[in-house]
Amino acid sequence: MIPEDLRYTAEHEWVSGDGSGPVRVGITHFAQEALGDIVFVQLPEEGTAVQAGESLGEVESTKSVSEIYAPLAGTVVARNATLTDEPELINAEPYAAGWLVEIVPDDAGAVSALLDAAAYRELTEQS
Repeated sequence: MIPEDLRYTAEHEWVSGDGSGPVRVGITHFAQEALGDIVFVQLPEEGTAVQAGESLGEVESTKSVSEIYAPLAGTVVARNATLTDEPELINAEPYAAGWLVEIVPDDAGAVSALLDAAAYRELTEQS
């Protein structure tokens, strides 16, 4: 369950897009599986500036509350408002309807610096 066309972080976020425009961000199948049933999501407002590696929100599950980290620096231009009423979409479709935010990167090259699918697969196999 690691799509080849995405980039990843060591904190289990995924990024879709090449950075030339907005990129979509979510948490991986591995992360949602570890969290268990997600019951609440807190996301930043549109227009919020985020820094790579800093918290951009929280995911609350039946097991714990976990930070979501920005995979790159930029500005949030969209948030998945559906998750307010249906946070379980993150469990059901982490790479599709369960996306979290869209960010316009400050540096388009930051996307290619993230982990590719092979590197992320290796990371999760070590966990």
